[in-house]
Amino acid sequence: MPPRKDPDASANVPSFYGAELRYQRELAGLTLEQLAEGSFRGVPFLSQIERGERRMPLDLARHVDQVLKTDGFFERRCEDARRARQSGHAEYFADVAEMERHAESIEDWAPMIVPGLLQTAAYTRAIVRAAMPRASDEEVEKKVNARMERAELFGTENPPKFWAILDESLIRRPVLPDEQMAELLDHIAEVVRTARSILQIVPENAAAHPFMMGMTRVMTFSDAPPVVYVESLHSGQVIDYPALVKQYRESYDLLRAAALPPEASLAMVDDAAEDYRNGKHRN
Repeated sequence: MPPRKDPDASANVPSFYGAELRYQRELAGLTLEQLAEGSFRGVPFLSQIERGERRMPLDLARHVDQVLKTDGFFERRCEDARRARQSGHAEYFADVAEMERHAESIEDWAPMIVPGLLQTAAYTRAIVRAAMPRASDEEVEKKVNARMERAELFGTENPPKFWAILDESLIRRPVLPDEQMAELLDHIAEVVRTARSILQIVPENAAAHPFMMGMTRVMTFSDAPPVVYVESLHSGQVIDYPALVKQYRESYDLLRAAALPPEASLAMVDDAAEDYRNGKHRN
C-alpha cells in the first residue's frame, strides 16, 4: 500500500479543516465508511474533504459535529469557508475552482460561453458585465482577476490534460469588437497548442448530439474518483454518483465523435480570427 498523502493544513482553509477532520475522525477511532453512515454523502466525498480538495457543506458539518462530538466546531467553521469563497468566483463554483488544481484531466463542453480556462480578460469582462449589469467595476474586476488566475494551472509542473469541445457559435458570435474577438481566438489557439491540449468544434450544421443543453465538465484525479460539474445561468452542481458520472462520460465520448477533428477545429479558429482582423466575420 502506498504511503498516505497527508494534506498541507497551511495551504488554504479547506486543507486546514480537512486535516482537522481526519485528526478528529482517527481520534474517535472511526473509518471513513463509519463517519459517512447516515450523512447522505459518499466515502469519496469525505475523502476529498480530508485532503483539502473540497469544501465541507453545512449539512455534512452538522453530521460530523454530531458523530465526532466536536461541539459545533465544523458547523461554526463553515462560515470561515464561506468567507474564503469570496475570491471572485461564484459561490457554487468555489469547490470546482479548488478541485481543478488537483485534477489529472479536465474535459469541458461549452455550448454558450468560452470555457473560463480559455478566456481573455476582455471576454471575461464582457460576459460578467452582461450577466451582472448592476455590479460595480470593482466587483467585475475581482471576477476577471479570479478567472485569469485559474489559467495559471497550465504553467504548473504537472498541469491537467485539457480537452475542450466548443460549439461553433462561440467563435462566430461577436461578443467583443472585431480586434478583441481576434485576440480571443488567437489566445484560445495558443493555449491549446502550448499546453498540448485538445480542442474540437461542433459545427453549426451538426445533427442532434449529446449535451445540447448546458455547460458540462468532467474531471478525473489520480487519487480520487471522477466527478462531473454541470452549470446553468446562476447555479452549478457537482455530481459524484458513480453511475451518473459514467453516463456523463459516455455522453462526452459521443460528443467527441460528433465534433470536428482537432486539426480541423484549430484551423477553423485560426480562420475565424483572421476574418475578424479583416472585418469579414460572419454570424
